Amino acid sequence: MKNYVIGLDYGTDSVRAVLIDAENGQELASNVSHYKRWKNKQYCDASINQFRQHPLDHIEGLEITIQNVVKESKVDPSLVKGICIDTTGSSPVPVTKDGTPLALTKGFEENPNAMMVLWKDHTSINEANEINELAVSWGGEDVTKYVGGIYSSEWFWAKILHIARQDEAVRNAAHTWMEHCDLMTYLLIEDKDLKTFKRSRCAAGHKAMWHADWNGLPPVEFLEKLHPYLAQLRGNLYDETYTSDLVAGKLSKEWAERLGLSTETVVAVGTFDAHSGAVGAKIEENTLVRVMGTSTCDILVGSYDEVGTKTVRGICGQVDGSVIPGFIGLEAG
Repeated sequence: MKNYVIGLDYGTDSVRAVLIDAENGQELASNVSHYKRWKNKQYCDASINQFRQHPLDHIEGLEITIQNVVKESKVDPSLVKGICIDTTGSSPVPVTKDGTPLALTKGFEENPNAMMVLWKDHTSINEANEINELAVSWGGEDVTKYVGGIYSSEWFWAKILHIARQDEAVRNAAHTWMEHCDLMTYLLIEDKDLKTFKRSRCAAGHKAMWHADWNGLPPVEFLEKLHPYLAQLRGNLYDETYTSDLVAGKLSKEWAERLGLSTETVVAVGTFDAHSGAVGAKIEENTLVRVMGTSTCDILVGSYDEVGTKTVRGICGQVDGSVIPGFIGLEAG
């Protein structure tokens, strides 16, 4: 009996699905869906480095590409055993208390601040600078030390801080925020408990300053000094994180019907595109993988003994299990 898996890769301009024979790695079908609203330059303003994407571009693309690879491959849908999603990042999305993307709710359908803040959105340069200054002056541990000691405007907290200051309506309506890879995984699974949902270790460690040394996300005291909303938000986020070799949940009845698959299909914890690319390149110790797309990422893995407590200035994070289990994943580029 054959088993098959589907990988979904969200890039800057399009989403791609691939259906693979799990026994030998053979690619049986692939499909691409370009984001319609993004193509029309909706919700973007290049003059201020604002790049936002509507969640519907991603939801529609997911449905189209998976339906097409299942149809093209002609495999028995009941034999599709797993789905894993990778995305660009950091690309956070504001959501309501039940996990609905804010842009899908009344009054926020056309508000750019309610959209996904794409990785290359640089509207939060000032906020990133504030985070960097505070990290070395607030009196506690430097929470940027595992992300190269330099926090970027492309990352989670800087983007949320910028929008919290700019848009009171979004700030008041957003119960929490989800990284793009987490949101798409969450939408697919049956269990809709946001508090127990398995958030991506890769996304949290590389972009949101999550680390076991301070028991998760940056301390409330640190976030409070940036904005009271961030301190409040921390309580609506997560403490634990998970690697993408683990199961987030089973495909929901709704999505199984929409995709023509089974509710027995498992959905893995989400991850980032460059890290998945390194896995595809069969990364191992002492190997540098360069993943080249709209941007370029350099990925390495190191053993716990070798990396130890050393930190590397200027990289985009060193995170336990973010690439493959049992190793520290290091990202630069």
